[in-house]
Amino acid sequence: MKRLFTSTAVYVSIALLVIGFTSYAHPLTLDEAISLARETLPSYKASMLKIKSSEALYNASLSPYLPSLDAAASDGRIFTSSEEFRTRSYDLTLTYTLFDWGNRRANRNIARLNLDISEADLRKNFLDLEFSVKSAFYTVQALKDALEQRKIQLKDAEKDYEVADGRYKFGVAKLSDVLQASVRLEQARFNLIQTEGNLKKGLSDLNSLIGRPLDSDDDLQVMSDMEFTVPDIKKLSATALDRPEIKQAEDSIKISENSKSVIRSTFLPTFSVDASYIKSEGDIIGSFFEEEKTAALRATWNIFELGKFYTYRSAEVEKNVSVENLNDIKRKIVLDVRKTFEDFMTSRNKLKVAKAQLQQAEHNYSQAFGEYKVGKADILSLVQAESLLADSREQVVLSRLSLMLSKALIERVAGIGKLELLNE
Repeated sequence: MKRLFTSTAVYVSIALLVIGFTSYAHPLTLDEAISLARETLPSYKASMLKIKSSEALYNASLSPYLPSLDAAASDGRIFTSSEEFRTRSYDLTLTYTLFDWGNRRANRNIARLNLDISEADLRKNFLDLEFSVKSAFYTVQALKDALEQRKIQLKDAEKDYEVADGRYKFGVAKLSDVLQASVRLEQARFNLIQTEGNLKKGLSDLNSLIGRPLDSDDDLQVMSDMEFTVPDIKKLSATALDRPEIKQAEDSIKISENSKSVIRSTFLPTFSVDASYIKSEGDIIGSFFEEEKTAALRATWNIFELGKFYTYRSAEVEKNVSVENLNDIKRKIVLDVRKTFEDFMTSRNKLKVAKAQLQQAEHNYSQAFGEYKVGKADILSLVQAESLLADSREQVVLSRLSLMLSKALIERVAGIGKLELLNE
């Protein structure tokens, strides 16, 4: 019995320690959320595996620089009108390409450029991942703030209803006042339920990105209002031209150039050296050599093939296509920077106005509540003031979210982790 009590006490102590540790766990930060997404998001892990595949192909492109060793064996029978003979042969051949007019060098360059494109694709996917996590993170924060504002709105509506109902019971207000306040109270409850549902969906989006159970509800680091320094549009545009899409387009031009070199090499002879050892066995060897060792310098030249002329012409056109694609990508990126910059400035100004409007709405509601309470105003003025106050609170939350999302978008378009780093 004593042993059982001791074991129970130990389990209870451990449970209390776990609960205490959980309760004092620090809120999830944005950087931690991004790190979790990098570790668990399948699309990002697929990009990392793609790099390993490209690395293997790049290593394989070294093969033409090394000798090739082939082995062959045969066992056959020869049937004549009078007899049947058996033959066996073994062949071991070593081949090495001496000169191919840049064919293998161009193929190795293409493999290296494809590896660079895969690495740039990983960086592009990380920018997309970072933006997705930021958007989900900021949205959940905004929904949590909106939920708190909805609760305050519900309390204000309940307070209005209680005052209207009290005045009606004392005979100094009409039943319509109570009904007006009741309708507004139910609307406040409806808004609260809707916001709770939106918050659950927002948490599911965030948890799906960071690899946690969809119903998890971790505390998030509070993002306080901060005054962002207005970024320099020229610096943003210059930084955005280092995005991975630009690097990929430039590599595509280089691939087109190397493809031309590969095709050009087919117009010229390829020089190689062969060394072979052949051993023959059978019933009719006779005066033939049982063993044969040969070494030869070989030149292979395709004098005419119609297709390679058009293939070379196609490669020249593809290079021009790649150049125009690069120019178009630069145009789009500069345009995106300008548009996101304007969105950022608009959201910044809207937040300032929304905060000022909230202060006015709070004063307006306080004034309307006091006047209705003493009978100097009607219920419609009070309900309208409370409704405007609720809308102003929601507008501040949405304006703050819009600012954070526009900041995240401009960071993605510019290809930087944090806008503050650009100012530094």
